[in-house]
Amino acid sequence: MLIVGAGLSGIGAAYHLQTRCPGKTFALLEARERLGGTWDLFRYPGIRSDSDMHTLGYSFRPWTQPKAIADGPSILSYLRETAEAYGIDEKIRYGLRVERARWSTQDARWTVDARAASGDVVRLTCSFLYVCAGYYDYDEGYTPDFPGRERFRGRIVHPQLWSPDVEYEGKRVVVIGSGATAVTLVPELARRAAHVTMLQRSPTYVVSLPVRDGIADWLRERLPARTAYAAARWKNVLRGMAFYAFSRRYPERAKRFLVGQVRKALRGKVDVATHFTPSYDPWDQRVCAVTDGDLFIALREGRASVVTDHVETFTEKGIRLRSGQELEADLVVTATGLKLKFLGGVEVEVDGRRVELNKTMTYKGLMLSDVPNLALAAGYTNASWTLKCDLTSEYVCRLVNYMDAHGYTWCCPRRTDPSLKEEPLIDFSSGYVLRAIDQLPRQGSFAPWKLYQNYALDRMMLRRGRVNDGAMEFSA
Repeated sequence: MLIVGAGLSGIGAAYHLQTRCPGKTFALLEARERLGGTWDLFRYPGIRSDSDMHTLGYSFRPWTQPKAIADGPSILSYLRETAEAYGIDEKIRYGLRVERARWSTQDARWTVDARAASGDVVRLTCSFLYVCAGYYDYDEGYTPDFPGRERFRGRIVHPQLWSPDVEYEGKRVVVIGSGATAVTLVPELARRAAHVTMLQRSPTYVVSLPVRDGIADWLRERLPARTAYAAARWKNVLRGMAFYAFSRRYPERAKRFLVGQVRKALRGKVDVATHFTPSYDPWDQRVCAVTDGDLFIALREGRASVVTDHVETFTEKGIRLRSGQELEADLVVTATGLKLKFLGGVEVEVDGRRVELNKTMTYKGLMLSDVPNLALAAGYTNASWTLKCDLTSEYVCRLVNYMDAHGYTWCCPRRTDPSLKEEPLIDFSSGYVLRAIDQLPRQGSFAPWKLYQNYALDRMMLRRGRVNDGAMEFSA
């Protein structure tokens, strides 16, 4: 097996493969020079998870630190320690960016072309390809084409490209955006900046989460580490599932609850109806988390402010809005989102035919119709990324072992039911999804082609469901 990507999902995939399929050989290819993926790439101030570490952490390696919502450097250390503890770091080949993968049914092999930093192409073959490259473009984030930006005398930076020479202490800062990155950056920058303004086109649902999990702390003091971790993990999984189900079934009640929490936290210092009451229902887009109410504290204390308006143009001194207001700034941070890059941008061919990804359908959320012996790791949109990736890796190992036991050399999901209807892969109205939805695979109207975004259902299907379910073709 060849695993593409040495981030959170790639390291987890390697652990499961060497544990559950000990007779298999494998390698990890990582385009960058270090492991860690997202948690090594992003270096902006305050970078942290927006999922608790009892669910973002691996099922097989307990998170033992006191912070349940962890900062980026702590998560990166956890990944490095995990890779070292299980010898996975020795399997990683750095500086190799996979560009093309070609499948031959006659040989039952993938031929994979990876480009090294020198420009040379390294060619490898494998019988199974597992892409754990995340879901967004590592080279650049999304920044709208703002008029007049060339006139601005200050600095403009996207958080994905943050570097140590970005100065913000004592500066006037405008953060454009209202998503997870923006609500993380604003309170952190406000600690040292002269003032920080969060400029948003429209409001986002924001909820405050405690940095420490009191119940997890209590469990850790009384139970063995693995037992305490598992209990805290299930507690958070069930709580997340319950709130998501409540929000989808009773959107108005969920909206009143979320907005009411913000109103209570801001204590009349900010116009909540204008700046923190979205027009859409909860979980039509991802709900953003702030830790211990730090964003609300910064707003209450006047170190930060929020403006809901549209950018008309950049000026020499800052940004002029449609309303005519001008926001003066020394630094503008464009926390305007990510660019999706499915399969890490790998070009896929099957028996000489290029696969058009937007014409494929996802099988159990981890394989693609008519593409043999290829799996991909993709997490949940409404819960922790790792929950689904752990289950995916377990299933891939089940699948490989099943093929070995029956003498099969390849497997391939086939769409044979004429009643199966196509649906968008992600039921989200977030900008980064809508910008790329036409290039993504589709999902189906029923199992095993439908994504339920439900950990309990996936756990039953991927751990207990039939491998030879009628939708998967096997061959020797």
